[in-house]
Amino acid sequence: MCGIIGVASVSPIFDGGWLARGRDLMRHRGPDDGGEWWSADRCIGLGHRRLAILDLSPAGHQPMQDARGDLCIVFNGEIYNHAELRGDLRAKGHAFRTRTDTEVVIAAYREWGTDCLSRMHGMFAFALYDSRQRRLFMARDRAGEKPLFYAFAQDTLRFASELKGLMADPGFPRRIDSDALDCYLALGFVPGERCMLQGAKKLPPAHALVFDLNSRELRIWRYWELPQFNATATETPVDEAELLAELETLLENAVRRQLVADVPVGILLSGGVDSSLVTAMAVRSTPRVSTFTIRFPGFDEFDETEHARLIARHFGTRHVELAAADSKVDILPLFARQFDEPMVDSSMIPTYLISRLVREHCTVALGGDGGDELFAGYRQYDRLLWLQQRLGGLPRCLRSAAAKAALAVLPVGFTGRTWMQALGEDLRSGLPLVASLFDRATRARLMSERGAWVAAAERIREERVPKSSDLLQRATRMDFANYLAEDILVKVDRASMLNSLEVRAPMLDCHLIEFAFGKVPSRLKATASRRKILLKKLAARILPAAFDRERKQGLSIPLGSWLQFGPWQDYFREVLLDSGDTIFERKAVSRLFHGQAKGRMNSERLFALVLFELWRREYRVSM
Repeated sequence: MCGIIGVASVSPIFDGGWLARGRDLMRHRGPDDGGEWWSADRCIGLGHRRLAILDLSPAGHQPMQDARGDLCIVFNGEIYNHAELRGDLRAKGHAFRTRTDTEVVIAAYREWGTDCLSRMHGMFAFALYDSRQRRLFMARDRAGEKPLFYAFAQDTLRFASELKGLMADPGFPRRIDSDALDCYLALGFVPGERCMLQGAKKLPPAHALVFDLNSRELRIWRYWELPQFNATATETPVDEAELLAELETLLENAVRRQLVADVPVGILLSGGVDSSLVTAMAVRSTPRVSTFTIRFPGFDEFDETEHARLIARHFGTRHVELAAADSKVDILPLFARQFDEPMVDSSMIPTYLISRLVREHCTVALGGDGGDELFAGYRQYDRLLWLQQRLGGLPRCLRSAAAKAALAVLPVGFTGRTWMQALGEDLRSGLPLVASLFDRATRARLMSERGAWVAAAERIREERVPKSSDLLQRATRMDFANYLAEDILVKVDRASMLNSLEVRAPMLDCHLIEFAFGKVPSRLKATASRRKILLKKLAARILPAAFDRERKQGLSIPLGSWLQFGPWQDYFREVLLDSGDTIFERKAVSRLFHGQAKGRMNSERLFALVLFELWRREYRVSM
């Protein structure tokens, strides 16, 4: 895992000092080494911070050139099938000087050009300059595990793993994109290529980019997409035993590939289905597996150590239980600096604490991210199916009237309000926003001091809803492309890399993704009363009988309790109400605090506003 940064321009660059500054602002992504390279004509500059995982020798230094000197790359991530690719490329006459997967990417590009992406399986973001054709080639992995921001203006392309790298350039504008902010307030993240800053974008997952310096053309394309599910499969019998066997083989292979490293590797064992299955597969590949579980002293409702112990004892892992220190509110400015495009997920706090403790024992850790999106594990999936089954037949006009009445009568944070709002959705083609932070009216009140606020989030989200007649297909595909990519994976990447820990996700192996979306019918994922059906069947086969497969507890903190009184409430009030520098209307914010005091669920909403304000002030961003 590393940090990359660079610039490409049709004209020579003589004021490129910001490149080294931006590179070293991401030192946490790569504390082991740093490098910088400029082309002879000063039109291309590449910077890199290295976290050494494969081939720990200086031979893995980046930016890396091939033997001919006409290709140069900066690479972040892991190519899990690099050994197989190396063998194929050797057979075609390619020679290698290192054991790194970075060198394999260079050779793959030389052999296959941009089509090399279809052959690479892993998590990655990279930029490769081809001096023969004077073009910069960039790409990002299929699920979006590794980040890549860029800005293109005046025939100059700048890019970086983290937005702070771009902001190291004093000439980079720091103004908020209003549509992106509206999405943040509604969804909790900024979806797709959009970015919180005007002029900046994210290269979306499974996309590639080529900047041709000769033609001055910037071309972006999608190189992979989720497979379409064969609808006729729902009408014909499916061999469940065959699916289970294929799932087991795919997961075992994914875990085996992701255990490869030249540094210590561990398993983040929460005690849930996904991480327990990863642990079970790991012990098949290596005799000594280290597992790690974290507990939060004083908060028994968040303690999963007993469940993790059961799995660790059953599979004989070398198990370590870590106790997290008290979470103090002064940790939030740290997140505002690190999550340089803010996203709303207070579980970034325990994710960071886990990463910090695990890093004392290993450099790479495998987790269970992706299982909920691939196999329908979230609670809203069975609830959506229940809603469709029980109420979908009612005239939509009646359901819409009930939804509008609920929004008008029920206050923000009232339990069930978002589900009442969902009644108005067309369940045949649409997708209710059941995880909404702020509805349209509340966003308008929050931003009333900015004049007439133009809501964009609903339109942007609707444009991203997948086309499918199957409600569960729409929901899981939507979450894979949005919530997973822009919340879960961002949270894990930023929190873990802040501690220089590489976290891998075997569930996001591309073969598993294609299997889950292309072969597994919805009825083996979720029904109106069950979730994650096929994955739990696998758990029943290989996990201990005493394991509770129905338990669902995400990584979380008691934020609601902390905001009732004490330092967390005081700090939130200071940032949002007492400070003279805030963009949010104080009366609207006060209503949220009042609702929280009355037991409503506004803690995550207040967290969203606080984190955004801290971020805006940290980076001196204006509206």
